[in-house]
Amino acid sequence: MPAKLLGAHMSASGGLPKAIRQAREIGFSAVQVFTSSPQQWRSKEVTDQMADDFKAAVKETGIKHLVSHDSYLINLCSIDAGKLDQSIGAMRGEVERCAKYGIPYVVSHMGAHMGQGEEAGLGCVAESLKKVLAETPESVTICMETTAGQGSALMAKFEHFAKILDLLNWHERVGVCLDTCHVFVAGYDLRSRDTYEATWKDFDKLIGIPRLKVIHCNDSKKGLGSRVDRHAHIGEGELGLEPFRFLVNDQRLANIPIILETPVENEGHERDLATLRSLQK
Repeated sequence: MPAKLLGAHMSASGGLPKAIRQAREIGFSAVQVFTSSPQQWRSKEVTDQMADDFKAAVKETGIKHLVSHDSYLINLCSIDAGKLDQSIGAMRGEVERCAKYGIPYVVSHMGAHMGQGEEAGLGCVAESLKKVLAETPESVTICMETTAGQGSALMAKFEHFAKILDLLNWHERVGVCLDTCHVFVAGYDLRSRDTYEATWKDFDKLIGIPRLKVIHCNDSKKGLGSRVDRHAHIGEGELGLEPFRFLVNDQRLANIPIILETPVENEGHERDLATLRSLQK
């Protein structure tokens, strides 16, 4: 069974309703957006009118598989107490905005341990998430994203997810977003059938495929294990076409939103969607 939910991160520069309508024009069945600027701490309050307009666009287009991406500023294990509180507050705000819009998934980078070590960093992330989960609507699931592992960034190893989930008693509102570029440059090879299956076997053993809620679908400009996050068009990077052929025909992933975060210039979304569809059997 081929993947049913192909989508992309859409620009919200013209408003979230416009992003949804543009996604439908391209032919997507899933959408990821920013509900506020990813480079700023402050965000506008979501009014009832804003929420109603967004929901009207969702109803009009029929695109019901919605994802948001949290601020890039958030670090849930910051060693700076002020920044940590600010990060927790920002994530709380994002979850609350998504609840108003009716967006069920928030993808977020958990953060960097900044020299305190992986174990301490993971413990701090878990404690931060506990606070957010306790104070936010139950309709929204937080999806921890895999990272390239640059610097002291956490979440480049599947073991990191397992540790946090264990510390949270496998809370039902915590899931995972796997980024194909990120896991590749973090050292997980996806390029052959054997290595692709080995990676998913490892993921399932440590985390469980049912915890996977979103996939970011990106080729990589950098090589295996490079730990450098640079996205490329599908089939035009170091991953090549085969991993994406496996991905869009993997029955285990058929109902999971597969979101492109590839370059948008020169009708990039249209090109990459066409490529993914050409790989489906």
